[in-house]
Amino acid sequence: MKIAIAYPPLESEKGVPLLSQNRQFQWFPSLLTTYSIYPVVPASAATLLKKAGHEIYWLDGIAEKWSYKKWEKELQKIKPDLVFFETKTPVVKRYWKIIDNLKDKRNKTRYILVGDHVTALPEESMENSKVDYILTGGDYDFLLLNLVNHLIKGEKLEPGIWYRNETLDMKSEIKNTGKFQLNHDLNSLPTIDRKLTKWELYAYKNSNFYRAPGAYTMFGRDCWWGRCTFCSWTTLYPGAYWRVVKVEKALDEIGFLINKYKIREIMDDSGTFPVGLWLKEFCEGMIKRGYAKKIRINCNMRFNAGLSKKDYQLMGKAGFRFILYGLESASQATLDKINKNLKVGQISQVLQWAKEAGLMPHLTVMVGYPWEKEKEVMKTISLAHDFFQQGLADSLQATVVIPYPGTPLFKYCDENNLLKTKDWERYDMREPIIKTGINEEKLLRAVRSLYSRSIWTPRFIFNTLKQLNSLDGVKYVGFQGLKYLAKLWEFRK
Repeated sequence: MKIAIAYPPLESEKGVPLLSQNRQFQWFPSLLTTYSIYPVVPASAATLLKKAGHEIYWLDGIAEKWSYKKWEKELQKIKPDLVFFETKTPVVKRYWKIIDNLKDKRNKTRYILVGDHVTALPEESMENSKVDYILTGGDYDFLLLNLVNHLIKGEKLEPGIWYRNETLDMKSEIKNTGKFQLNHDLNSLPTIDRKLTKWELYAYKNSNFYRAPGAYTMFGRDCWWGRCTFCSWTTLYPGAYWRVVKVEKALDEIGFLINKYKIREIMDDSGTFPVGLWLKEFCEGMIKRGYAKKIRINCNMRFNAGLSKKDYQLMGKAGFRFILYGLESASQATLDKINKNLKVGQISQVLQWAKEAGLMPHLTVMVGYPWEKEKEVMKTISLAHDFFQQGLADSLQATVVIPYPGTPLFKYCDENNLLKTKDWERYDMREPIIKTGINEEKLLRAVRSLYSRSIWTPRFIFNTLKQLNSLDGVKYVGFQGLKYLAKLWEFRK
């Protein structure tokens, strides 16, 4: 069977879509250097299917910087039996149109949608487009293989699949196999075929990589907490079903990337990196195998992970560099409401330990919570500024809160009449979607202020200048600068 894993270019005056492997969708200004994140689970799907003997085509038109016309021409040349699309809330309507247009031109091809939006609202896409299948949940690599085996061998469909069933009167009836299950063994997955999935498209231009080429991994699915009310990926991976690969398998993959592709930096995009005994054994393995001298590891982490100063010191010795923390707000009431399971008082000590271990903490912050007033917003801006002033943070990402369908935050806003609109195209982080009582322009100005007040501090400028003593440092600072300009442009209102 011919199967295309595809990301069609979404041509828009808003810029270039940052779609693949993203928990939050954004448009990146096309006038600046753009990048795409390597989509780990779709790459895993491609590898599984190739191993099963199918012809796989990787058509990421966004990463390739193709025009839509060029992408469609490549697709039509292949004449695939199945086309797999990952989508998100702000662009789901565009995918409906693309599928309908392609279906009219080649009715024999069947189309598949995956992602957090269609997991939350599968029937919506079935009713509003000619899509053939929707794979819900986050294990769509396993589900795609199951679907293909069903079509070829009659294998029973697993839970979590939506499809059309032709009735006797030739009408299309929407059916599904029930709630998805996250019971697949991640250790059974083969090592991702990086050549098949064109790894080099994602290896050089990425703000998470200090040293290129870099690569993405995902040792866990997805976050062992997995209960934050705003996170769209809790729709795909509820925390109660957290799974992780064996330490040995993770280390083998790192060794493969070093030896085969000369990878110099890895971003593991598990929602939160595994901790406890797993982390200890992983770090010791990085040191024992000599990988810590060859590669740097970046990851997502929680302030309340229970790590000690000794743990951070071990991570520093094991080659960790960049640690992304979700700060979200300086208001304890907000952290409690979004179920962050975090105390504001924990944050400073953790950042201190990370910095002492030689790590580079990155903070994510959001404004626009429906219950926060200007006082709470300013408190968050001030706390972030203080961390940069003290040299406890090295970079930051600031956004407005977007309540994605399927999350508890969306449900809360919907039930309390706090949503300004359900026009999904406007859920692209360009504007506040939640009614807050704070002027929209003030919220966007707050995002800009988070960047300007936090970054333009003497300590940050000094630390940035120190990085310019190498070509890698110059490239990294330059890319971060472009990203900073993009953020100012994005929230320019």
